Amino acid sequence: MMPVQLSRPLKILFVCLGNICRSPTAKGVFLHYAREAGLAERIVVESAGTGDYQIGAPADPRACSAATQRGYDLSGHCARQVTRKDFADFDYVLAMDEENLRALRRVCPAEYAHKVRLLTEFSSDGACSVPDPYVGGPEGFELVLDLIEDSARGLLVHVRRQLNS
Repeated sequence: MMPVQLSRPLKILFVCLGNICRSPTAKGVFLHYAREAGLAERIVVESAGTGDYQIGAPADPRACSAATQRGYDLSGHCARQVTRKDFADFDYVLAMDEENLRALRRVCPAEYAHKVRLLTEFSSDGACSVPDPYVGGPEGFELVLDLIEDSARGLLVHVRRQLNS
């Protein structure tokens, strides 16, 4: 991984397919952790989707409900699609699963390929992806939160090192 320029806020983009379940959840969880760590002023966090069919939609109500029960806020979310400019603008472009990782790599300019990774690379338990809960029941949203919380804690440790170096 190339060094991050620290003269400006560190920018992280979480990415899933439609940008209504997993990536807004990751944004909400990570922002919560960044605030608790006193890093909110030094980090910019956004989310996007690889698909274009949910543009403008709010976060899924089931994702909002599960997140709210754990103290995370997903309100005000408005789904958007990843753009080529995002690869230049963000320091980390973190996919929720292998399918979205492949989609990102297909459109990512070569000079920014080092920024595209799986969120779960930062997990403590070696999880390989955050599964899409969209077609399942409430337990899917709970699993998503479990995996994102774990990966977000690992990402926060990594980011803190970047910011303090």
